[in-house]
Parts: sequence; C-alpha cells; structure tokens
Amino acid sequence: MASLCPLTLICIFAFSLSIAHSKTLKRDVKALNEIKASLGWRVVYAWVGDDPCGDGDLPTWSGVTCSTQGDYRVVTELEVYAVSIVGPFPIAVTNLLDLTRLDLHNNKLTGPIPPQIGRLRRLRMLNLRWNKLQDVLPPEIGALKRLTHLSLSFNNFKGEIPRELANLPELRYLYLQENRFTGRIPPELGTLQNLRHLDVGNNHLVGTIRELIRIEGGFPVLRNLYLNNNYLTGGIPAQLANLTNLEILYLSSNKMSGSIPSALAHIPELTYLYLDHNQFSGRIPDAFYKHPFMKELYIEGNGFRPGVNPIGAHKVLELSDTDFLV
Repeated sequence: MASLCPLTLICIFAFSLSIAHSKTLKRDVKALNEIKASLGWRVVYAWVGDDPCGDGDLPTWSGVTCSTQGDYRVVTELEVYAVSIVGPFPIAVTNLLDLTRLDLHNNKLTGPIPPQIGRLRRLRMLNLRWNKLQDVLPPEIGALKRLTHLSLSFNNFKGEIPRELANLPELRYLYLQENRFTGRIPPELGTLQNLRHLDVGNNHLVGTIRELIRIEGGFPVLRNLYLNNNYLTGGIPAQLANLTNLEILYLSSNKMSGSIPSALAHIPELTYLYLDHNQFSGRIPDAFYKHPFMKELYIEGNGFRPGVNPIGAHKVLELSDTDFLV
C-alpha cells in the first residue's frame, strides 16, 4: 500500500494542476461579462477580472460556482441575491447552458421571464422570488425537466398558471404565491409524482378543489397545499382525503361553502387545517378533535353552528430558506 502513495500524490497533483490551467468556456465568459457590463449589475462589485471562474491570482466571482468538464471550466451555479440588482431579467443568463442553480431572489428585477429560459435544460433550482417580475409565465419553463425547486413568489406575474409546469417530472416544491395569476389551477399538476409543496395563495384564482383533484391518483406525495386568499368556490370534496400525505391544508379567505367532510379527519398526519373566512356551515366532526397530529384548526369567519371551537392558536406558516435547499 505504501508504494502506491507517491503515485497517488502525483495523480492528485496532476489533476489539481489541470483544473487550475483549464480555460473557462468562452460562452460562459461572454455571458457573465455581458451581465457585469449592464448598468443594473454594477452593484456586484466583487466581480474582478474578466474570467468569472478566476484567472491566475484572481478568485472566482462572488456567487459564481464553476466545475471542470473535459478541458474547460463551465459555470454551474449563479447565486446573486439581496444586492438590489435592478433592470430586466438578464437574457445572457440563458446562455449559461450548464447551470444547475439560478438564484436571483430578493432583488429588483423587472419585466418578463424570457422564453429563452427553456434553454437551461440542466437547471435543478430556479429562485426568482421577491422581485418585480411581471407578465405571463413562458410555457418554455416546462422544458426544464430536471427542475426540483421553482420559486416565483412575491412578483407581479399575471395570466394563467401554465399547464406546462406539469411537464416537470422531478419538481418537488412549487411556490407561486403573492402574484396576480388568474383562471383555474391546472389539474395536470396532480400528475407530478414528486410534488411535496404547492403554494398558489394570494392570487386571483377561481374554480373548485374538486376540479383540482379530478385526476385519479393525483398529488401522491403532496404534503403542503396552500390555496388561501383566492376566489375558490364550492365545497371540500371527501375525495380530498385521498391525499393521504397532507400535513398542511390552507384554505383561508376564499368563497368556499358547505360542510366539512369527516373523511378529512382520517388523513393520518394532517397537522394544520385553516378554514377561516369562507362560507362553511354545519359542525366540525368530532374526529378532528381526536386527531393525534392536529395542532391548529382555524375556523373564524364562517357560519358554523354555535359551540364549534378552534384548535390551537392561529399563526402564519412560512417555510425558511433552508426548506428550499436542493
């Protein structure tokens, strides 16, 4: 074993040397220098030199991650957030074809997401929340087959939620809340076999839950369903209990009505159920009060019979940034 050590060290040294002397792909150098030169991105003061992957004594640009592929270095991650970047979404980003993570959240980006976004076929995480982006979502997002995390919340997107999002087989977390989406939530989203979290709250959506879950066997692993603060109507269908992995069901501030089906109380790990500020009536089945996991049942602002009581103290549930990590 000892005789192999010098050879191993030589190999490691040679590999490290090859990385150090690898050239960054011109395509990626050009794309990031175009971004750097644009007025709104001059706040990225740590981008020194011309090579985003570092050159000689100059380090890799802040927020840029590179890896070696063959004889070249390519940009695989771009994470520049909370630095007050202004201006339109940088189309040059869509030339970084090896990107796996794109995180530009909490900036001041405006305008639409360009259809060229569909070129980033290796992207796994796209986080653009807390910007001022607008217009309709391009259906080309449906070409990002490896995407697992998509956060477009807290922007000004409008129009319908594109059905093409159902073409993302690896998608686990979908955040579309706090926008201006209209129309119905595409029931095709139920075909996403890995979707755990769906948040479309605080939009202008219409329709019913029955329409949303009409595909048999839909939403097989969904844990968190946020439909709050929209214009949904109709009742809660007993078939919703077929979503056996649900832990959070947030229906607050819609126009829903009818009674609460006892079948919901048989969802094994249902923990938070928010029914407040709708038009529900009748009574709450006793099974909810005996549920071993139920921490909060919020019912204010409905037409329930006298004596119907809430469970727990209402609070707004938000996921932290760590919950969004791939």
